[in-house]
Amino acid sequence: MSPSIALLSIQHEYSDMIFEGIKQVELRRVRPRSLGSGDLIIVYATSPQKEIVGIVQVDRVVENTPEQLWEVVKDKAGISHQDFLAYFLDSSVGFGIFIRKVHRFKKPLSLTSLKERWKNFHPPQCYKYLSDNELSLFEDMTRFNIVDFSGKSISYFQPEIISTV
Repeated sequence: MSPSIALLSIQHEYSDMIFEGIKQVELRRVRPRSLGSGDLIIVYATSPQKEIVGIVQVDRVVENTPEQLWEVVKDKAGISHQDFLAYFLDSSVGFGIFIRKVHRFKKPLSLTSLKERWKNFHPPQCYKYLSDNELSLFEDMTRFNIVDFSGKSISYFQPEIISTV
């Protein structure tokens, strides 16, 4: 099956931790609407880095109350309990995107080079699903076969959302 491919903005310190293997789950307050097992995330590291740094494959997505989510992710999220609570303050639900495998691009794509090739490019506030044309552009710029990274090949995918509520 074809993977859903999302572009996510991740704070640069957390994106580094993902590619170093320290952070194994990305936390979100907004449900990634069609992201599940085997899907892909292209990682945009925020300021001051401002680069597309690599790609990760999703293992699973967990939805839960922040209190219960913490019990599942506390050793994998690369964040203190205090910072976790601050991030999910006033949220009734949280999402953990568990990462199966990672690939750091040998040469990151700077925001400047992205805007030269993709005139209307803006890093997403949260996430953005890529069209086929946008995916082709990323593959050309990175010289990396992004779809092959997932191992999926058919065109329809039903997302897997695991709820432990």
